[in-house]
Amino acid sequence: MHFTIKNVLIPTDDAYATTDVQVVEGIISAIAPDLDVVGTAINGEHKLLLPGFFNAHTHSSEMWQRGIMSILPLELWLAELYDFAPLDTEKVYLSALGTAVETLLSGGTSVVDHLVLIPGQELETIATAVRAYQEVGIRAFVAPLIQDESLTAGIPSGESEQNHQPYFRSMADTLAIIEEAVRQFHRPEEGVSILVAPTGIQLCSDALFSGCIELSDRYNLCRHSHLLETKAQEKLAQEKYGCSAVEHLKRIGYLGDRTSLAHCVWLNDTDIEILAATQSTVVHNPLSNLRLGSGIAPILKYRQAGVNVTFGCDGASSNDSQDLLEAIKIGSILHNVTDIDYQYWITPRQSVEMAALGGAKGLNMGDKLGSLTVGKQADLVLYNLTSLSLLPRTDPIGLLVLGRPTNAVDSAWVNGKQVVVDGKITTTNVDELRQELFNRSQWDTQRKSQTVAEIEAHYRTVMGL
Repeated sequence: MHFTIKNVLIPTDDAYATTDVQVVEGIISAIAPDLDVVGTAINGEHKLLLPGFFNAHTHSSEMWQRGIMSILPLELWLAELYDFAPLDTEKVYLSALGTAVETLLSGGTSVVDHLVLIPGQELETIATAVRAYQEVGIRAFVAPLIQDESLTAGIPSGESEQNHQPYFRSMADTLAIIEEAVRQFHRPEEGVSILVAPTGIQLCSDALFSGCIELSDRYNLCRHSHLLETKAQEKLAQEKYGCSAVEHLKRIGYLGDRTSLAHCVWLNDTDIEILAATQSTVVHNPLSNLRLGSGIAPILKYRQAGVNVTFGCDGASSNDSQDLLEAIKIGSILHNVTDIDYQYWITPRQSVEMAALGGAKGLNMGDKLGSLTVGKQADLVLYNLTSLSLLPRTDPIGLLVLGRPTNAVDSAWVNGKQVVVDGKITTTNVDELRQELFNRSQWDTQRKSQTVAEIEAHYRTVMGL
């Protein structure tokens, strides 16, 4: 856990410096030129050192359906997703491994997994994902996805009278599962945290939100949810509450500096003020929002209002990858078309800060992670500036964020433990993982979702299509 990176490039306020970085007991102990070597010496020449990024919102098991999901909006897409969801823990294990590997090899040292639970095997599902993340060595924030209303309740009723099937598990049972998961698996000091994670206003009762708030306060847990991903959810909130979803979540006490909210596409100016005032974090998932036609989140408005923003890949069947650098690039330059005033556009350096420190703040870890600061935990990524995709030499962070870096991650450490060496994950057998993913799947182009066929007509009516 002791090492010294020699002669490495790090960003300074508006330039770069070549320096040494010393890590002792998993903590950054010194940053200065010509340091004595403590522990292992690492050659940092022609390499860029940055804090690890956060893949701040994903659903690992969706990896099994990447590339096959129909081109549909979220509400219909979800119906198809659930019709074909993988229901065995071995697949959960492999897709969590895959999510961790892809995240690490694109600059991420932490993952927030809004984990879909197998009915009847909820704790086994969580245990399986935790095992995969601990094996790879990525820092994991496991957010078991919970709801207490059935899928059709997430679509506005419009003028029609809708009857929804009751959800198969009671709210009390759901909360008991999360509390047990906290007892068994919440070990922040070992790199695994459990979050309370009601899926969102569209499929959760106020009682479930309140139960989550209570658990979050009792065990000091962070909170994570989807928020206003689609126009349909904006309509639904008005039907359910007679006010915006953000006003409602504020009223019931769900927002705060330990709360991160994925998507946040359909918010008005008052909603944005509320997020800023409550110090809630927005997780921007640009690729998923484009893929599902959800819209472009008003990220520049959030930043101007002082809202903390970070990036996520989202699940790998609405993106369909876990390339964090790609999400950061699109999530930055996409907004050059939303505001004519280029002074507000996101620079590469701002992107890097959003991806690292922004992610840490959203998980109540801003004092421990997210920057190259003496005293912080050593979640670090070293990029190889001689990689063909990062040449010719110009601005290293510009090349990383605005380019299309391939094989750029040379090394990565989580809590001072090296998990990537010479561009290769060393903690798990990636070739074996590749073979397992291949063997447990098949080429598939033709499939039809029964549920989509049942609900599509109603969806089209209420959305005025």
